[in-house]
Amino acid sequence: MKPVVVMTQSSEFNSDLVEIMHKPFIEIQSLEFDTQVLHHKYDWIIFSSKNAVRIFYKYLNQLDVKYVAVIGQKTAELCEALKINVDFIPNDYSQEGFLNQFKKDQQSILIPSSAEARPKLQHTLAQNNIVTKIDLYKPIPNDRNIREVIQLIEHHKVHALTFSSSSAVNAYIKHDVPCGFDKYVAIGAQTANTLRKNGLKPLIADKQTSESLINKIIESWYNNEI
Repeated sequence: MKPVVVMTQSSEFNSDLVEIMHKPFIEIQSLEFDTQVLHHKYDWIIFSSKNAVRIFYKYLNQLDVKYVAVIGQKTAELCEALKINVDFIPNDYSQEGFLNQFKKDQQSILIPSSAEARPKLQHTLAQNNIVTKIDLYKPIPNDRNIREVIQLIEHHKVHALTFSSSSAVNAYIKHDVPCGFDKYVAIGAQTANTLRKNGLKPLIADKQTSESLINKIIESWYNNEI
């Protein structure tokens, strides 16, 4: 028997090690922005998610930018698939990891990202650079999927519920969270912290990838932790 794992991120992921149910808790809504920002010259553009790459891709040919930086392996892979040359990717797929390795001063930087993105990246870079932030999209809760997953949990049909963003956690906890269920697994420290702040105790993937998340679940499954 394989553990049944609900994955709540927007992109699908497959694994032969577990039975995956793909139930995104968040949908993405594009936002309008002032396109005048496209007419400036930039040293760097930073993509922190695949959603940002997908939505901003149609504007790239209008942009005068020297270098591309990304946060996250999957974001880099999407850039590669779209033939976007990536000049910088940190080993640690987080804002903190990016800032620890991206040591640039007096640069013009464009960050197209979620309207609800953590401000740490923008604010820290803006101390020594000129930073322009575009609110490119916003997350919208998929309440139907959340209700379906809660029902499955209540009927003991889920062994692990995974989260890869704080947005998904916040959407989930607005519902009646099932009592007695504690099999939560998180990608990234920030997502794990959001779960903890809401009284939920997650396991944390060793790396910020879906593969690592599944490995953590398998390890816990054989140790009878989930």
